[in-house]
Amino acid sequence: MHVLLCEDDDLIAAGICAGLTAQGLTVDRVGNAKDARAMLQAAQFDVMILDLGLPDEDGLKLLRRLRQQGETLPVLVLTARDAVTDRVDGLQAGADDYLLKPFDLRELAARLHT
Repeated sequence: MHVLLCEDDDLIAAGICAGLTAQGLTVDRVGNAKDARAMLQAAQFDVMILDLGLPDEDGLKLLRRLRQQGETLPVLVLTARDAVTDRVDGLQAGADDYLLKPFDLRELAARLHT
């Protein structure tokens, strides 16, 4: 499985990349919305993990734009925004799944496989 990880926190991203790679997944990481859009144009992915707190654009705005452009890639939102309204907003914006930080890497991998 080829994963696009859009996470601006270097420490969190390194842990996710190492953990998912150890489980046999291929992970490409970007740290902002602009680079995520470029990677989606340049390569094929099976799923995207999307943080909402990106430095250049809110992740929900990026997700809405991708869906409006017809992008059907499954997206798992991975964020610290834990209010029910945040989760509902994420799903209504087009997320296929929504996982809260902190998280267990095994749960993240299981969700990616579904």
